[in-house]
Amino acid sequence: MLSDWNRRRRARRVKPGDGHPLPRFRWWQPLSRALFHLSLTGADGEPETWSVDVRLWGDDNGDVFAELYRNGAHHARSKVPAELPVTGGTVQVATSSYGLRRCHYVTESGQERQLVPDPASAEGRRARLERDRPGLSRAIGALTWTVLAVALVLGIPQIVEQITQIPPVAENVGTFTSPVHLPGWLNIGLGVAAAVASTERALRLRYHWLLDGGLFEGDE
Repeated sequence: MLSDWNRRRRARRVKPGDGHPLPRFRWWQPLSRALFHLSLTGADGEPETWSVDVRLWGDDNGDVFAELYRNGAHHARSKVPAELPVTGGTVQVATSSYGLRRCHYVTESGQERQLVPDPASAEGRRARLERDRPGLSRAIGALTWTVLAVALVLGIPQIVEQITQIPPVAENVGTFTSPVHLPGWLNIGLGVAAAVASTERALRLRYHWLLDGGLFEGDE
């Protein structure tokens, strides 16, 4: 029931496009823009290229939109999280504070596959590294996972201690003393390292609610 309600709500957010051409990916945009492509066969048997363009920093109001293009012409747009209708299914788009966490084509039968990142984008360059140097790619992936796990283990006790120092919480629950007390500069460094690690994972559309959103990211 909730899933159906979310689907209807997202469908109402989709607005028709105005036909403007897909802007070329510029060299200064890797951290502010994500661009993915999907090749399909249209109902008339002709090939189609669908593109999803997301400006990750949002508009003047901070709202992030997924812009959908068909064969290079603007076809539709929706605020994320979005479900954009394409031939034979929908493209589902979701973001985190660090980039995309989902950009998948889901067919009417429920099968899904990730869209292909544009070669000029940061996601495309990360995919090229994974293809050309798989060993190094796996090592980087393991390192980022380790950084986030360490940040989680060291950060949670300190956060819990701070919460239990709040008078109403202390009166009703009691206080907690963290076994870990890091200096301020190290906590800041740990937060920066975790943000970098989550950004690297976002380039591969990897996301875990606790690792990538538990401590250093607010609700979307």
